[in-house]
Amino acid sequence: MAGVDGVHLRLLPGARALLGAHALELPQRDDLCGAFCGALALRAAGIERAGGEPLDQDTVAVAAGSIVSDSRDPGTLPGGETGRRDYRLAIPGIEDPDISGTTAAGVVEAIGELSGGSLVPIPLGGPWTADGLTGVFDLALACERPVTLIANLATRHLWGGRPSAAELLECLCDGVEAGPPPDWDVGHFSCITARAEGPASSLYMLADTYPALGNRGIHLQPTGRLAAAIDRPEGPAGGIIAVLAAAEAGRFREGAAALGLREEIWDNGTAPRAAAP
Repeated sequence: MAGVDGVHLRLLPGARALLGAHALELPQRDDLCGAFCGALALRAAGIERAGGEPLDQDTVAVAAGSIVSDSRDPGTLPGGETGRRDYRLAIPGIEDPDISGTTAAGVVEAIGELSGGSLVPIPLGGPWTADGLTGVFDLALACERPVTLIANLATRHLWGGRPSAAELLECLCDGVEAGPPPDWDVGHFSCITARAEGPASSLYMLADTYPALGNRGIHLQPTGRLAAAIDRPEGPAGGIIAVLAAAEAGRFREGAAALGLREEIWDNGTAPRAAAP
């Protein structure tokens, strides 16, 4: 924990390893944000290969049943990004880009399979409030082994990735969550890695999937904004997949239940692989 003038930074266990893997994996390939985050969770826990394959976003995509759009929809990319379609493995395609990607169920299944059961992915469907988000992060922070929080969210609720220093300080010191407009408007997966705590409020650090978002994919989000993005009241649903060591899953589940969160898979609007031709 580091503190400057009453501001403290708390990193989740395994966050530094995740951030190292994140820098190497950027950017995501088209439609593989969920698989990208799944790969980071595995590598944060020290799992580098499975079945002779490197644990990158393509390996996770195959295990998760991801499907990719036949052609790129430019409107689904943040400004400054051109997309990436150099898939290392064969991933089925589908014509409709609105339903391509990875399901929450697929991310859960892939992590469990590729970790050989050493990691337990716990899907939490909400309801999501600032208190619930704070509580889940606190549960993850108390873990002794690496833990990753994969958020499935609606980006329209987030700050843009480049807030001013004044906006950051107003949030931390005064609780003001007004800030830059969002960079884009899609359903998305991103990893929560740390929390900066100020006298009045907190900012969460996200390891995102495109370099154009924030500083090489790292950006800060106010508690209320991030909770609203995960709750996705306008639909489709969102949630958090907590990925942790099997030995710590029981305590985490009990804590999440005490917070009033439901352990369940949600429908994030992505089609399962069975929908691919």
